[in-house]
Amino acid sequence: MRLQDALDRFVVQLEADGRSPHTIAQYRRHVVLLCRWLAGVGHSDDVDALSHELLARFLIAPDARTSRRGGQKKATTMNALRSSMRAFFGYVHAAGWSRENPARLIRRAWCTGPPPRGLSDQDRERLVNTLSSAKGRTACRDYLLFHLMLATGIRLSAALALHAHDVDLERGEVILRHAKGNRVEVVVLGNEIRAHLVRHLTGRAPGLLFPSSHGRAISRRHAARRLAKWMDRADCRGVAHPHVLRHDFACRLYRQTGDVLLVQAALGHVSVLSTMVYARTNRARLAAVLDR
Repeated sequence: MRLQDALDRFVVQLEADGRSPHTIAQYRRHVVLLCRWLAGVGHSDDVDALSHELLARFLIAPDARTSRRGGQKKATTMNALRSSMRAFFGYVHAAGWSRENPARLIRRAWCTGPPPRGLSDQDRERLVNTLSSAKGRTACRDYLLFHLMLATGIRLSAALALHAHDVDLERGEVILRHAKGNRVEVVVLGNEIRAHLVRHLTGRAPGLLFPSSHGRAISRRHAARRLAKWMDRADCRGVAHPHVLRHDFACRLYRQTGDVLLVQAALGHVSVLSTMVYARTNRARLAAVLDR
């Protein structure tokens, strides 16, 4: 079986397993990258003709290690590529399309990325003040969107999929029907964001919570551009990326509580290992303890 045919069947299996579209897209990108490299070196793309030595050559090749911008990929990015190879060829071997699993010897590198950082207190205050004082329908939409993300830590994709009926103001909850992994999650609202939602939803017709000017859902890319615009207008120095708002929420919650399990529940992480990165960020607490 050719690599592309196996990839098409692998994608069907991932969809059947309920994997998120973003996860599936990453697997697809990585396997297509291998396809291109094989074509470049003149090797067959028959899955049964691939060996563990060949995959090792691929993983050290410039094609695999160079980013789209021309620089070296991060160690964590390379680990994602290794994981994709292990998952894909594990599936191919289990399905009986290859006599051996060529990815059986691949191991992830021991590495840790930098601790996640949110906004500084000054940047957060400037951003919220700039959004709250802006006029117009689009500005009001953006204010609610980014305020909701700062107040709850929900992902951008989940926020953009929200409808008005997903907000339960009496219970002070928001139902995420498109959370990561196609799960349904319930997010608790604090008093400030709850009051903001009350003002926004009063007298409003059903539909998307954050529609475009044409009434359709806005894209993640467009929302990212909007955040960058507002951060620039607010003279913020932090990274203008929507996921920073999720990091900001998690960092603040951990600073306030010191409870990593509470942060895990708030972020909807399946494993506490995903949440432990926020436990590394509170150096101020460590300094205070050491001073005492």
